[in-house]
Amino acid sequence: MIELYNVSKVYESGVKAVTDINLRIAKGEFVFLVGPSGAGKSTLTKLIFREQLPTTGQIFFRGRNILRFKGREVLQLRRQIGIVFQDFRLLPRKTVFENVAFALEVIGRPRKEIRRRVPVALAQVGLSGKEDAFPDQLSGGEQQRVGIARAIVKRPLVILADEPTGNLDPGTSREIMDLFEQINRDGATVIIATHAWDIVNRMRKRVVALENGRLVYDEEQGSYSHGA
Repeated sequence: MIELYNVSKVYESGVKAVTDINLRIAKGEFVFLVGPSGAGKSTLTKLIFREQLPTTGQIFFRGRNILRFKGREVLQLRRQIGIVFQDFRLLPRKTVFENVAFALEVIGRPRKEIRRRVPVALAQVGLSGKEDAFPDQLSGGEQQRVGIARAIVKRPLVILADEPTGNLDPGTSREIMDLFEQINRDGATVIIATHAWDIVNRMRKRVVALENGRLVYDEEQGSYSHGA
């Protein structure tokens, strides 16, 4: 589904964020993208989402070179990818329902469809009954669940999550990861950038490790320990 060939990204400052990455992720996979801060994890997710363009190399999504996409094609790509952030990025003056609905409003879905799909997404993440709450009335775990509902309400093919448990306690982090695992079982490809080694080892999914912008480890199954 996602293929990267000899992908490098060098910023204008001269910083080499990622260097010569070759990576293939199949439909329906669950992949942890691991490595210390500054390893290139966030840059790689931004390249897949086409938020940034590589300096060199090629990136394919479902067999199409996304670097050649223009305007509407870029929007269509992003509709097929749901994004989950570490810092939640909820709109503080909108309710839970409105935050999730906004993801459909910006892509022009009709109100009737929005009213139908938002409650389904909230039920999937365990937030039925919280529709009228505002973000500051929720716990951190609940806010992240809203973020996940916002990502899945578009029914994307891929979920990209950048340090989604970085602001959560260990118990809540496990609950959020179990939720991602259910989303994966429901058919979405899930890619999670994290440095939470305990979660990575517990879940035993495919691990792709970066260090200093280079891919240093790629194991489809098995545990991974920091420094391996």
